[in-house]
Amino acid sequence: MPTFDLARLLGTELPLIQAPMAGVQGSALVIAVAKAGALGSLPCAMLAPDAIEREIAAIRAGSDRPFNLNFFCHTPPEPDAAHEARWRERLAPYYAELGIDPAGIAVGPGRQPFSATLCDLVEPLRPPVMSFHFGLPEPQLLARIKGWGARVLASATTVEEGLWLQAHGADAVIAQGLEAGGHRGHFLSDDLSQQIGLFALLPQLVAALDVPVVAAGGIADAAGVAAAMALGAAGVQVGTAYMLCPEASTSALHRSALQSEAARHTALTRLFTGRPARGIVNRVMRELGPMSPDAPAFPLATAAIAPLRAKAEAAGSGDFTPLWSGQNAAGCRPLPAAELTRGLAEGFGAHG
Repeated sequence: MPTFDLARLLGTELPLIQAPMAGVQGSALVIAVAKAGALGSLPCAMLAPDAIEREIAAIRAGSDRPFNLNFFCHTPPEPDAAHEARWRERLAPYYAELGIDPAGIAVGPGRQPFSATLCDLVEPLRPPVMSFHFGLPEPQLLARIKGWGARVLASATTVEEGLWLQAHGADAVIAQGLEAGGHRGHFLSDDLSQQIGLFALLPQLVAALDVPVVAAGGIADAAGVAAAMALGAAGVQVGTAYMLCPEASTSALHRSALQSEAARHTALTRLFTGRPARGIVNRVMRELGPMSPDAPAFPLATAAIAPLRAKAEAAGSGDFTPLWSGQNAAGCRPLPAAELTRGLAEGFGAHG
């Protein structure tokens, strides 16, 4: 089994990546993590081009350390009027309950895949690391990214996906275990029975691949880091544990949920975006079923449920909010990001 120096590959002090988490973080968390010696990641899939530029400028003003930009690589679906109507019909009782007129709800994608336009935007800015979810960009875009010297990371949820990513140019593969919060990164198959836990997936990917494998999913402390390294990981990626850090922009409602007993029960759901993602079970997931086929394809499900989320949140309720969380929210603590990073780093010493 080959050994890899992930920190050297990324240009960091530690083989530790802060997972990109759209909606709960921006440049402040990236800077704090980078200053502590790990790789901070900026989620870009929900950011407008001018916001991406502003965030990169803020990161570079706050730290001279390497950072990661994360994008999605999904294929936007064709709008389906009948499916959208069925979805809104399922949500109609909630619209009535909260006094929302569904006629005024716009239809919009909400999340854009990486494209030539986005490549044109970021290429002059030369981000040192780029990571991708749902596969990789098309070959000519990937060639441009590698042309400016960026390292390329991407998520795999199966051995087959890891082999595909390696064959198509990924410099390192992130093994996303089933425990991980947020969107599943699968892209070769929608069959969720193929999705497995990190400590089953990780050694299989390590054995199959000739590039570094990064462990992600359920790692929230030094013991988890050490366990992943013992199974052959070249490094780890941690998300949920950072969500209570003061540098994260996690809402008060979401922070409260992460620290409650409700966080013990998470599930994959497609209600909020149309694609399986792990979050804390709430009212709409219980009542409609977390994987309801009535939700339109990713990312079209978002538009119809967004007004319910906004109205409920204004009243202090998370009934319609995607409360993204991994299965190990018990590791979530309100620590400064640098302190959390240093604590996680002790796991590398424990393994070594």
